[in-house]
Amino acid sequence: MSIVTYGSKVTISYIGTLDNGRIFDETADQGPLTVTIGAGQLFPAMERAIIGMEAGSVKNIVLTADEAYGPHQRENLLRLSRDAFPLGKEIKTGQKISMEFANGTARVMVVTAVSESGVTLDGNHPLAGQELTFALKVERVE
Repeated sequence: MSIVTYGSKVTISYIGTLDNGRIFDETADQGPLTVTIGAGQLFPAMERAIIGMEAGSVKNIVLTADEAYGPHQRENLLRLSRDAFPLGKEIKTGQKISMEFANGTARVMVVTAVSESGVTLDGNHPLAGQELTFALKVERVE
């Protein structure tokens, strides 16, 4: 049997869960995922955990927030005056809004709070600050 090494083309199946058991991603819907180890398609810590596995083997891989999407950063929160939005535009908590910044970059942000005077937006990845657990199976190694 082939063992996963740097540069291996690997097909994996997984279920990703949070500490509370909630599933945030799984391959069951779209089928197994094929990646090349070292090509930057997975988190580096996940790649390191997969190296040495062989086809048919299973493993639970736990990634800290720093190894996954990083910590939840306060500098990615933005508080805007309510009048920064068009008059009459309904803004709701949980709504996603695309923001374009002065430097030309754009980012999708999530509304986390709305009041009569202001709106708070969060530009962190939804899984930032979360420890991620993957129940992973190596289906094939090439």
